Amino acid sequence: MGIETPMRESARIQSVQSPIIPVIGQLIREHPGTISLGQGVVWYPPPPQAFEQIGAMLADPSQHKYQAVYGIPRLVKLIEEKLRAENGLEVEKGRRVMVTAGGNMAFINALLAVADAGDEVILQTPYYFNHEMAITMANCRAVLVPTDANYQLQPKLIAEAITEKTRAVVTVSPNNPTGAVYKEADLREVNALCVERGIYHISDEAYEYFTYGAKHFSPGSITEGHEHTISLYSLSKAYGFASWRIGFMVIPEHLFEAVNKIQDTILICPPVVSQFAAAGALEVGADYCREHVRELAQVRELVLRELEQLKDCCVVPEAEGAFYFFLKLNTRMEPLALVETLVKDHRVAAIPGTAFGMSIEDGCYLRVAYGALQRETVTEGVGRLVRGVLKILGDSGS
Repeated sequence: MGIETPMRESARIQSVQSPIIPVIGQLIREHPGTISLGQGVVWYPPPPQAFEQIGAMLADPSQHKYQAVYGIPRLVKLIEEKLRAENGLEVEKGRRVMVTAGGNMAFINALLAVADAGDEVILQTPYYFNHEMAITMANCRAVLVPTDANYQLQPKLIAEAITEKTRAVVTVSPNNPTGAVYKEADLREVNALCVERGIYHISDEAYEYFTYGAKHFSPGSITEGHEHTISLYSLSKAYGFASWRIGFMVIPEHLFEAVNKIQDTILICPPVVSQFAAAGALEVGADYCREHVRELAQVRELVLRELEQLKDCCVVPEAEGAFYFFLKLNTRMEPLALVETLVKDHRVAAIPGTAFGMSIEDGCYLRVAYGALQRETVTEGVGRLVRGVLKILGDSGS
């Protein structure tokens, strides 16, 4: 009888951080009545016109079969029109649209298309954790470049981090987790740097509509960089489409065959019923999103007013985009322990900054999300957070 070898999971997967959202979600379920300031979702649903398209899909038997890997023609056309009108991006000029199952799939498509095992991808810290997880999962290495005190890009440091193994620089603007909106000049500098060094600029623009006084800029609109730029978008936030899983990417023509292979292998085609609904949403257009963003701007002001009570023990940086504040607390307490105490004792949840690449040595950070709040719930939710932080830091002597 042979020696039994213990079963194990892939060593590659063992090195990937555990997704924090399910961890916090389980903690919330164990403590009923908790208000979540954790997951980044909006409170509003998709426009009614999205649902109206489902009947047409169900009535056509051909739509129950696999459709084109890159998306149904109607949706692709609407996306191309949106990009031209809103982002200054002409798809016909050497670029292609690929509809994906959400923005995260768009990122993994891009990563697998341009990088091999051992290659490097530059992320800005704090980073969006699913990007770092995908890079590790692909046997690549995430090279971390810090943003400045206001969470803005530092192009000089990005240039210094590029090596012969670098395949891409990733920017997320408006940013998750910080809410920063990157300056157009800095995004142009990064894009030009990618052209000069022969690497890709992966621009994640999932929060493009969520700006408050700042202006969003799409690097894909830079004519000189179109062969080096991959732009990622999502309906999840703007159209309240999170569970429908529809995003899209704009890629240089020379990457289309590679991305087509990847998506056909993983997905075959994006969910057709969701694509019909997405077409209905895009036909309504960005005014639907902007109306809700105006309401969210009012919620943001209420959140800032509540957080003012923490000014003596917490840094609340400028955040002109998305629907997050990335708080730095004046304590040596471990961030996850702080979050656990907030849930158990104060029935409010946030996300620890360690999930976004901030070490305990960097400080105690929390990401606070307010997209799911409405005016009538913001005072209670953020009020619990403020009272909880003051109590915990007071008890610990921080």
